[in-house]
Amino acid sequence: MTDNRNSEAAWTYHEATKHSYLSIRANPHFLDWANQPLPFKIYPTLERLRLPGEVRPSGIAALSAIAKSIPAETVAVPDLGPVAQLLYLSAGITRQRKYPGGEIYFRAAACTGALYEVELYLVCGDLANLEAGLYHFAPAEFGLRRLRVADYRAVLVEATADEPAIAHAPVVIACTCIYWRNAWKYQARTYRHFGWDNGTVLANLLAVATALRLPAKVVCGFQDAEVNRLLDVDPQREVVFSLVALGHVSALPLQPPSEISSLGPETVPPSRREVDYPLMREIHAASSLHTTDEVHRWRGGTPLTRFPPPTGQVAHLQRLSNAEMPHDPIEQVILRRGSTRKFARAPISLAQLSTMLDRATRGVPADFLDPPGTQLNDLYLIVHAVEGLDPGVYVFHRERRLLEGLRRGNFRSEAGHLGLDQELAADAAVDIFFLAELRPILQRFGNRGYRAVQLEAGILGGKLYLAAYAQHLGATGLTFYDDEVTRFFSPHAEGKSAIFLVAIGKSAKQKLQET
Repeated sequence: MTDNRNSEAAWTYHEATKHSYLSIRANPHFLDWANQPLPFKIYPTLERLRLPGEVRPSGIAALSAIAKSIPAETVAVPDLGPVAQLLYLSAGITRQRKYPGGEIYFRAAACTGALYEVELYLVCGDLANLEAGLYHFAPAEFGLRRLRVADYRAVLVEATADEPAIAHAPVVIACTCIYWRNAWKYQARTYRHFGWDNGTVLANLLAVATALRLPAKVVCGFQDAEVNRLLDVDPQREVVFSLVALGHVSALPLQPPSEISSLGPETVPPSRREVDYPLMREIHAASSLHTTDEVHRWRGGTPLTRFPPPTGQVAHLQRLSNAEMPHDPIEQVILRRGSTRKFARAPISLAQLSTMLDRATRGVPADFLDPPGTQLNDLYLIVHAVEGLDPGVYVFHRERRLLEGLRRGNFRSEAGHLGLDQELAADAAVDIFFLAELRPILQRFGNRGYRAVQLEAGILGGKLYLAAYAQHLGATGLTFYDDEVTRFFSPHAEGKSAIFLVAIGKSAKQKLQET
């Protein structure tokens, strides 16, 4: 059993999965389309409970929903309708596209390669129109399949060492990730994608919870084996990555049945064969928590990053005027969100960029971010076409709400190269890179801090997606050449690691429609 505190495991994984110009070109991997895994987990023998399909208007603007959260002790118990809305707008199928030889089902949240390795499970007490139990969300059928009958929330309370948000939540959503579904394309780097893809789902989920007046908190401190056992997943193939407490009641859950038996329900094989990449499972095992004491030590004490006062040119964030401020509700924005495939090289305004940065970084309710508002990732920008802002390289001072210029110039070519030589990064109006100082994070949280920093980047990236689409802009997440990103933003970013990248701008499709 690897100790979470021995953070060398995280460093080993991080270094081994870095992209470089040479590593990409020397990799013989190819996509075996005949063996592509199914995008859904299917329990063929379990009865389906159909979910209500109506999306209720929330009346809450997306830009408000992503920036706020409901106070933790606000009494709120969702019935089946809000539960269905939460599931649909975070992991449901929002549209589909046919192509020769198949069909792609697009989900509410962005995902690397549109492979959708994140599965959602529901653990709840008795709700209006839904009995207490453990359920799996089936997006293809938009329904729930019940795995266990009875209230098992107390298992999660024990596994999280009496985490208050879990203890008082009428509903808990457990997010799992399936290795092979993403590794089919991305190999061992998949474990980074677990954080990104789970994070974009959570960005939607948190925003919709706010719109529905439900307190919500992301919980990553739990005894892994206990939660995996409750969900009856095979940890060699599928693992719990995060929990989300939803709602609040004063009463604590009753004790569950004394024994958590193995279910062994039949599932449809994901593909003919699976290829194993041991590094993924090794970092997950090394970042697992096994005891109540380990879970207690996980909470609080988030390392703080304090930038020195800016020495270069600064640009303060600007507010959109009342006439410019979009009020599209969160559900409408999620349903029209996509991942931009080509940018128009057209400018956006400084007020639009400011709104995205401001609304996406007002804090994430999570057990690894304490005090509230703390952030693990720092945001660095390559600005190409932002009216009111010189092209160049910037760093975002979150607490001061300003951008500090690091150097001026046209860096479209360099941005395209850093984004794995993709035109998207070169054509965008702005590229936002997430970098983090891993050493203090791993020193404080152990290997599990690696999960946290990737998950937070995914959540913040997901919020940027929503803030962009709320303003009728486009966005897409990209991968990158790790060490070259750090070198590009140095000396300011010296010692930091590249975590994620989001490119933002006006989509070429939208520009074509306007003309």
